[in-house]
Formats: sequence, C-alpha cells, structure tokens
Amino acid sequence: MRNDLRPVCRQLRQDILEMICAAGSGHPGGSLSCVEILAVLYYEVLHIDPARPDDPERDRFLLSKGHAAPALYSVLARRGYFDPKLLPTLRQLGSPLQGHPHQDRLPGLDCSSGSLGQGLSIANGLALAAKRQGKTYRSYCLLGDGEVQEGQIWEAAMTAAHFKLDNVCAIVDDNGVQLDGPTAQIMNVEPLGDKFAAFGWQVLPVDGHNVEDLAQAFQEAAETKGKPTVLLAQCVKGKGVSFMENQWAWHGKAPSREELAAALAQLV
Repeated sequence: MRNDLRPVCRQLRQDILEMICAAGSGHPGGSLSCVEILAVLYYEVLHIDPARPDDPERDRFLLSKGHAAPALYSVLARRGYFDPKLLPTLRQLGSPLQGHPHQDRLPGLDCSSGSLGQGLSIANGLALAAKRQGKTYRSYCLLGDGEVQEGQIWEAAMTAAHFKLDNVCAIVDDNGVQLDGPTAQIMNVEPLGDKFAAFGWQVLPVDGHNVEDLAQAFQEAAETKGKPTVLLAQCVKGKGVSFMENQWAWHGKAPSREELAAALAQLV
C-alpha cells in the first residue's frame, strides 16, 4: 500500500454523514459500507488524473448502486476533482451533487446512475470499446447485493464472459441488507460466488473493509487474462456507526443533528 488510508476513510465517512444530515435525505447505510472500496480504488488502483477528468486513457469507474452517491462525491472531492466546499450542497436545488450521480453535472463521473441494474452493462460497453480500439484502460463497476437481484446484471455477466472482458472488474458490496430488510429474506441471491463462476467469471471473496486485502484482490483482477473478475466484498451496512450497522432502517434515512453528533463521535 502506498498510502495510509485510515484517515482517508474516516474523512469520507464524516463527509457522508454531514452531507446527508445537511440535505435531510439520502442513503447513509450503503454509502458507509463502500468507503474502503472507493478509497482503495481512488487512492491505489485507478489510473486517473483529477486535472484531466476526460483523459481518454483513464480507467473508468461506474457506481451502479447510484444511491451511494455521497460516498463517491466525497472521494472525488478529496482526490481533487472539485472543491470539497461543495459537499454540503448535496441534493440542493441547482447543485451538481444530485441525489444520484448525473454525469453532465460533475467532473469525474463516467456514467449517470440511479436506476439499478444498468452499471455493469455500461462497464461492458466501455471495456469492449477499449479492446477494439487497442486501449489499456479498465472498467470497474460497484454493485449492491440487492441490485444483483436485477435480471440485467446477469445478462451483463453473461456478456462480459462471452467477450472475454478481462478488463472488467465488478465489485459487489455484499452487506446483506437492502431497502426494507435482509437480502436473504427479500430475494436470496446466494450462492452468489457460484452463480458468477457459472457465468464464467473469476470470483474473489474479500473483506470489504480491509484495505490491504482489497488492494491485493484488485491486483489479482488486473493480472487475470481471458475472463472478467468479480470481488465479493463482505461489508457491513452503515459501517462505522454502531446504531446504523446492519440496520435496514438506515438504508435511506438522514440522521438528525443529535444523531450526527453521536455518529461522528464513533468514527475512528
């Protein structure tokens, strides 16, 4: 690891909580669960240049679970894509920080998202274009475990394997909780690893909050030839805040000022 990402992750979690509290709406649970994934990608893995957000040779990142936009906005701001002073404008009228990412409103976004299930198809299209144009950039796509209940995800999984898109890396934020309950009760997606393997993917289980393990898994994905890779990242919904962890009620609920203070006091 080139960087100590602990202070980065703490900053991202602080941003997420403060942004959503200020907005009075948003999705803290699934934003907090993917912090380490985004920190490793944006500080260790992605070939990007914030000064050149439209660089045609850049790696692409697709936030398919678009409701986790606060996490993505935070890491983009902290990496220098835009002024962090803009973060408190989340969801305000006229702000480029929409409730779900809007590609035309903010530098550093490679797609608009919000309607679940579409990101992996977009990642495939970008990766296939890279192959046919002789480019070396890679596509990374973050999915929610509730999102993989969508049929389009599996059409995209089949497509990536068929075209041998080894420049595609999907990451499943496998936190076990979705909008109104546990994924296992609402629509069980297990055995998720066996499903992706059956569709022709390399499957790498990983601790989604261990930055060293994530970095190693991303490296293995980049070195794999002939097939796409998926990281099954075991994560905790609402990670870092005890009263939010594993609680479906915090999927889309903003903390009050009192709850914000209590949450910030727990961040490490």
